[in-house]
Amino acid sequence: MQSSKALWVSSFGLTVLFAISPWLSFDVAAQDSKDSKKKPAAPRETVAKPLTEKERKRKEAQLKKELETPWKKWINEDVGYIITDDERKAFKQFATDEEREQFVEQFWLRRDPTPDTVENEFKEEHYRRIAYANEHYASGIPGWKADRGRIYITFGPPDEIDSHPSGGSYQRPTAEGGGETSTYPFEDWRYRYIEGIGNDVNIEFVDPTMTGEYRMTMDPSEKDALLYVPNAGLTLSEQMGLSTKTARFQRTDGTHLGTPLGGTPASMDEFTRLEQFAKLQKAPAVKFKDLEASINTRITFNILPMLVRVDYVRVTDTSVLANITVQFDNKDLQFQSKEGVQKSVINLFGRVTTMTRRPVTTFEKPLEITIAPELLQKLAANRSIYQQSVPLAPGRYRLNVVAKDIVGGNMNNYEVALDVPHFDEEKLASSSLILADTIEKLPTKSIGGGMFAIGDTKVRPRLGDKFSRDEKMGIYLQVYNFQPDEKTQKPSGEITYQIAKAGTTENVLDFTEDLSKIPNASANQVTIEKLLPLKNMVPGAYTLRVKATDKKGNQTLQQQTNFTVN
Repeated sequence: MQSSKALWVSSFGLTVLFAISPWLSFDVAAQDSKDSKKKPAAPRETVAKPLTEKERKRKEAQLKKELETPWKKWINEDVGYIITDDERKAFKQFATDEEREQFVEQFWLRRDPTPDTVENEFKEEHYRRIAYANEHYASGIPGWKADRGRIYITFGPPDEIDSHPSGGSYQRPTAEGGGETSTYPFEDWRYRYIEGIGNDVNIEFVDPTMTGEYRMTMDPSEKDALLYVPNAGLTLSEQMGLSTKTARFQRTDGTHLGTPLGGTPASMDEFTRLEQFAKLQKAPAVKFKDLEASINTRITFNILPMLVRVDYVRVTDTSVLANITVQFDNKDLQFQSKEGVQKSVINLFGRVTTMTRRPVTTFEKPLEITIAPELLQKLAANRSIYQQSVPLAPGRYRLNVVAKDIVGGNMNNYEVALDVPHFDEEKLASSSLILADTIEKLPTKSIGGGMFAIGDTKVRPRLGDKFSRDEKMGIYLQVYNFQPDEKTQKPSGEITYQIAKAGTTENVLDFTEDLSKIPNASANQVTIEKLLPLKNMVPGAYTLRVKATDKKGNQTLQQQTNFTVN
């Protein structure tokens, strides 16, 4: 059987199939042949007329609306409660699916608490909350659309829930006027703390229709089932003749509460309730949003001095660990006296993108220094250093690091290209050559975790590569892909260390070490960890060269860097 001819028109979320049957094609041809023997028919007016400009625009708008449906679902349903107004506005300005896809990727990355891992815990928790809301808070509408679902999705499970699913008899607290009444089903949720809203946040949901659809309310009297029943469910003041039930409907604070005994508490103030109600409707703030804005606007001023260094260490054949190290001189930071101590806070935000600025990953960290006032002057002579490890595939990227001194308000935006190397398994290769002020073995429980950890070793780079004569300079390097011996599977070769005064070829240090003398050396990787005393070196600028020789594979590799001895 001859198959049907098909024309597919495919776009995001829309696939249309136009099928043309070969049998239909044959029938039309036969009829045309039959008609050709008859007298030619008079010319007919063409049925299909060109579209007018207005019709064309209408069809384009209709198609655009159809294509945008999946994106509208994402922005209105998936993230409707957590997307900020600025993000929503920016999203609506995008014209292509590629721009929208980049935005969605960056949206989740900005909220990922661990951007250096594959998992995005925030995203996973968000969709778990949606599933939970649909399961527990659905009524005539899906659970995610209900008020309880909204609050649960946005702020997570409350710390306490006081649930009255059947309503019934209820003893009012004195703040609501006291006295006994009957209520509709209601729930009181309490959060000990919500960022941006405050401490001891109490939210009440009432089901006045008895359908299971609880509504968030600002009026505690909304749950009172006897509110409109004369002389029923009276407050203590009404029972004592100090007030009347009619007076409840003359209040101007948006409630129908009875007169409270002992005065109105601050939490019941109408402006306090209105402010909380409004804040609960807003999306939660993104951390360090001002730093994100600084990257987007690409500020270039340099007010807060900052040093940034990036080193590369192989993880697998297709993955490289980029260790991004940031350093501040404490003398450049502003300190503030608080509770008897001096405190400085720097908010750090970093973003890695492709060269076309497609987001890859982000990281953010508050750096705090707290010290006794009498030690502040001594601290000023030291440095503060932070490191973030980011796994990347080989390639070229952009790195932006923005730092803001919260006390002084000074900022800096640093941008640099990242050339993440590709380690060819057939060629001798190496990590970055790192000069460090600390190289030490980590406790077993700390291996592979924390700042400055490379495997089982803590390697803290010295940014600026300046050392004093009373220090030891650490040398760290990994060399990969030695040709193994066929029998022993061990590498055969040597490592040569040379230090020369800058601008000369005269070596002040020339030392060669056989690979067999290096602990845990293997053909796959040789790790060099050295501490070089500097007390016998004359102050000045030097060049360090580390040369690896693979005798079996007949290959050599050299890394070099400069340093200064003060």
